[in-house]
This record gives sequence, C-alpha cells and structure tokens, in this order.
Amino acid sequence: MNASRAGSARVFSRLAPIVPSPVFDTYWRFAAERQEVFFRRLNGDSPPWTSDSIIAQHRFTNAYRASDRVSQFLIQEVIYKGAQRPDEVFFRIILFKLFNRIETWELLVEKFGQPSSSEFVYRHYDSVLTNALARGRRIYSAAYIMPSGGKRGHGRKHRDHLLLLDTMMQDRVAERIAEKRTMKAAFEVLRSYPMIGDFLGYQFVTDLNYASFVNFGEMEFVAPGPGARDGIRKCFRSLGGLNECDLIRLVADRQQEEFDRLGLNFKSLWGRPLQLIDCQNVFCEVSKYARVAHPEVQGLSGRIRIKQKYQPDPTPLRLWYPPKWGLNSLIGAVGA
Repeated sequence: MNASRAGSARVFSRLAPIVPSPVFDTYWRFAAERQEVFFRRLNGDSPPWTSDSIIAQHRFTNAYRASDRVSQFLIQEVIYKGAQRPDEVFFRIILFKLFNRIETWELLVEKFGQPSSSEFVYRHYDSVLTNALARGRRIYSAAYIMPSGGKRGHGRKHRDHLLLLDTMMQDRVAERIAEKRTMKAAFEVLRSYPMIGDFLGYQFVTDLNYASFVNFGEMEFVAPGPGARDGIRKCFRSLGGLNECDLIRLVADRQQEEFDRLGLNFKSLWGRPLQLIDCQNVFCEVSKYARVAHPEVQGLSGRIRIKQKYQPDPTPLRLWYPPKWGLNSLIGAVGA
C-alpha cells in the first residue's frame, strides 16, 4: 500500500501546512480494500476475500460502522424490534450498548423477553448477570473498555451500569434527547452522566441516531476516541495547527478527491459516502493496520502487534439499515 513519490508530493502541496506520512495513503487504500471485502462476502464469494495479507489475517471492522455485525444486530434486533416509543427505544439501545455483546442481549431476552423499561427491575437484571459471571460467561464486549463507578461503585461493574441506566430513565433522558436539534446537544446530555466520557458519549449518540425518534445531522459533530487519535498521528507528521476533529472533517470532505488521486474505485454504501463516524472509525482501524504495514511509524499508543486474528464466518450477510437512510431497497438490486 505504498504511495508513489508523485502522489505524495501532490498530497503534501494540497494539504499544506498539514504534513501527511505514508500512512495517509494507506488510510484510503485500507478503506477501499475493506469495502471490497464487504461486497465480496455479500455477493457470496468464497474466502479468502482479499489478497491483502494483513486484512486476511487480522480482524478489522468495516469501513462503514453500521455494516459491522454488532451494529447490524443492534439495528435489526434491538432498535426496530419492540415498542417504538422514544423511552423504550432509548432503554433498549443503552442497555445493549453498555455491554455491547450480542450474547449478553440474547441472555437477557431469554430471561425477560424483549427488554422493556416499563418492566425493568434492577435486582432481577443484576441476578441474571451475576449468575452468568459466576458460570464463567463474559458479559462485556472486548471492543472497548467500559469504565466502572470506581470508589463510588457498587462492587461489580455491571451493577454500576444497570444503576446508571435506571437513573437515566428516571431523568427522562430519552425525552430530553428527542427535544435536541443537534447531535452535539444530545451528546452533551449523555456526557453529563458518570462513566460516559467523550468516546462513549459519541458512540452512544451515534447509535441513538440509528433510531427514528431523532434525526441528527451525521456530518455536524465528531468526537475521536483513543484509537482514532493514534491513527491520526500515524497519518500525519504534522497536524498543521488543526485538532483531531478538524482532521476527521477534512478527510470526510476530501474523500472522493483522495480516492481519485490514488486511482481507487471505492465502492460506497449504495451511494452513501463515508460519514464522520466512519472516517473516525477508519482512523482507528488504520492505526492497527499500520502496526504491521508501517512499523516504523509511531503513534500515541506504542502498540506494535494486532491482537485479534480473523476467523472467516460463512454465515450469509443479512443487511438492514435505518430506514431513513433509504438504502434497504437497494441492497438486493445492487449489492447481491
């Protein structure tokens, strides 16, 4: 994925005073190839779905966040299955995202049916999750670390999170968010609660925006997480006075120009360009990719290996996106 010298000179002059590194071209090549893998799998091709040995051997999320397995489960099985009142949708989304693990949601559904705020009893949920832990079951995803309540907590992390959700429901957070006009305003509501920092607040408000009770502009606000910040530092030798949010906006705005510059035929999500959340996500993934592809380029984390290996899943993809995106009628016609 090395860029030509001519290409690097052009990107330098067009981005100045920002100074890109060779990883900047890798960012676009990675996004294009990861999307190729997505469509090859969707089309029913047999693995391996790529000749890129790094992508073939290691686990990377999709270029589009909403195409990932967990996001697809959230959209199909959590958000749009059950009552569609704002408080109920909010309850289900936050309950799922606090653990971010499909198996944990399925356990709760097995015990309680489709979870509902009107029937939520803290001690009952606590009992189910405590018993699962006692049996050696994992209840949290390894995708990112969920903070606990610390010294003010209740002994087990899941108890802190269940009580946080209970507090948010009592505070009518769903209704408050539904009244907000912007994603940032909704993010600030979430951010005001303990254990929800910038990264989780942005992830949660993005998930809430998949639902129908809000419709925030996806290109108005971004809050990069640690992985994205690491990827940004690998892609740019100098930020030219911009901050990480500025850089994510820049790449989102320039995406077609950069793909054209590198001669890449990026297959978008049926005409939907990469949004800020997707560009943020690709920075996180290219941070990992560069540990192998560009070991000489140092970021912020100091990590040198990619931990998660890729295991092909032969299960056919069943895609369904938020209806307000207008994509679901195109999936069979264009993608398969």
